[in-house]
Amino acid sequence: MAEVDIQHLQTWVGRRQTSEETLAPTPARALAATLDHGRLPDVGDPLPPLWHWLYFTPLAPQSELGADGHPKLGSFMPPIPFPRRMWAGGRLIFLAPLLIGARAQRETEILKVSLKSGQQGALLFVTLRHRVTSDRGLAIEEEQDIVYREPGDAPSAPAAPVGEAARAPALWRDFARPEPTLLFRYSALTFNAHRIHYDLPYARDVEGYPGLVVHGPLTATLLADRLAAHVRGRLASFSFRGQRPLFSGTPFALCGDRDREQAESYRLWAETPEGAVAMSATASVEPAR
Repeated sequence: MAEVDIQHLQTWVGRRQTSEETLAPTPARALAATLDHGRLPDVGDPLPPLWHWLYFTPLAPQSELGADGHPKLGSFMPPIPFPRRMWAGGRLIFLAPLLIGARAQRETEILKVSLKSGQQGALLFVTLRHRVTSDRGLAIEEEQDIVYREPGDAPSAPAAPVGEAARAPALWRDFARPEPTLLFRYSALTFNAHRIHYDLPYARDVEGYPGLVVHGPLTATLLADRLAAHVRGRLASFSFRGQRPLFSGTPFALCGDRDREQAESYRLWAETPEGAVAMSATASVEPAR
C-alpha cells in the first residue's frame, strides 16, 4: 500500500471554491438528444434533475491531466496518492428549479477526507458539498463521494446469476444498452476525460476492466430519467450509491418501486444482466398538482 499521511490530507477539509456560469441551452439539448427525449429543452425551461452536472465542470488545461485523464491533484483537491478514482455516490436535495439560460453559481467545500479498508484494499474517500444558487435562490444542496483506490486492484467480479423469481419486485424494469457512443457523448458533455469511459485498451489493460465503464453519474441520471417517465411530480431528493461497475455493450435494467414505508418515496436500482444491483438509489417526489 502506498504510504498515506491522512492527517496531512485532512488539512484540505474546509477548502472552498466557487464557479459561475450561464446554463446554456446547448448542453441540455445535447443530453436530451443523447437520452432520446422527444422534445429538446430551450431557454426558460427548468433544467431536469441531475443535469446540472453538465455545468461547472473543471476546465483543467490538457497539460495538467494525469495518466488516467483526470486533472492532477494537489491544488484544490488533496494530493491523494492512490491513482484510481470513481464517483461513489451522492445525496441531493432540490429546493428550487434552475432555468436554462439563467446565471448560476456553485460553491464547493471539502467536507471530509477518510481512509477505509475494503475488499480490494485501502480506500480513500473525499466528500464534497456543493451548493448551487441562481437569482431564484438556493436551488440544490449536494454531497458527492469520491473514492480513490490503489493500482492493481481487480474490479468487482460479476455476481452469480439471480433467478427471475428471486429478483426484487419492481413497478418498472426498463432496459438500457450503453453503447460506446453513449459513453463518449456523456464524457464530452461533462468534459470528463477519464479514460476508462472511452479508451478501451486503457480500461482493459491498465485498470483491468473487461470493457468501457459506464459513468456513475450517467447511471444515476438514467435512473432519475426513468423515474420521471413513470411518476408525475417534482423530484425533491435523490441519493445514490454505486455498488459494482456496468460496462459498455452489456444491457442493464433501470428499476423502480414504491417505498412501502414512506409516502411519495421510491427505491431505484440499476440491475446487471445477472440480477445483481450495480447502483442503488432512493428518491422522494412531490406529487404534481
